Amino acid sequence: MSLTSTSTLHNGVKIPWVGLGVYKVDKGEVALDTVKSALDLGYRSIDTASFYENEKEVGQAIRDSGLSREEIFVTSKVWNTEQGYEETLKAFDNSLNKLGLDYLDLYLIHWPVPGKFKDTWRALEEIYEQGKVRAIGVSNFQIHHLEDLMKDAKIKPMVDQVEFHPQLYQKDLLDFCSENDIQLEAWGPLGRSRYLDDPVLNEIAEKYGKSPAQVMLRWHHQHEIVIIPKSTKPHRQKENADLFDFELSEEDMKNIDELNQDKRTGKHPDEFPY
Repeated sequence: MSLTSTSTLHNGVKIPWVGLGVYKVDKGEVALDTVKSALDLGYRSIDTASFYENEKEVGQAIRDSGLSREEIFVTSKVWNTEQGYEETLKAFDNSLNKLGLDYLDLYLIHWPVPGKFKDTWRALEEIYEQGKVRAIGVSNFQIHHLEDLMKDAKIKPMVDQVEFHPQLYQKDLLDFCSENDIQLEAWGPLGRSRYLDDPVLNEIAEKYGKSPAQVMLRWHHQHEIVIIPKSTKPHRQKENADLFDFELSEEDMKNIDELNQDKRTGKHPDEFPY
């Protein structure tokens, strides 16, 4: 297993288990250097969004990397104010232009905007059928959003990207996605570094000679969750990727599961100020 190891989505497209998230990575040199260092270290999946305002730099770093386009899995998302059928078609083209790419690997609805996400999904289905994107999915969707969407959808989402970490172990959502062949992907898998001093994580980390961050990321991997930890520092990017040479025991997995407090670092999707 390595950074090129993949999960297969229900349409046969392969997505790397580990990617780089670039939320809150400043546009300009910082974003450019962040993506470049990740690609140099072997990352092959980059997750951005129109809302992050760094798509241009992500595309630039990909072109500058010397890697072929096919080697890199690129994700972007349609923002809340861009949702609706026509608006989404336009937003997708804008993202593609900013990235300077011919196609995307994955395009997501960023949040389930009430009254709009179904029209947005119709646009994603069209973009997918036109071959402009290899896979489509959603982000921050709870079970009830997914059920509502799938009632009318022609195509089932391939991915649901949500906040997920040991203090927000959304087991019901994980089980639902698993039963419906939707790949769960975690944003904020390190809980924005708020729980790294947790005694349980530190005890387990010591046992394996790893950092608490690596233990958290490994826990996701053993739950078969795709992760996109964010770091602008090459040494942290390297550390985040170093999780394939150990395996947590069943007992340790259970102990980490039990750290759940339904505690979010971001907004609850049902309480987001849409």
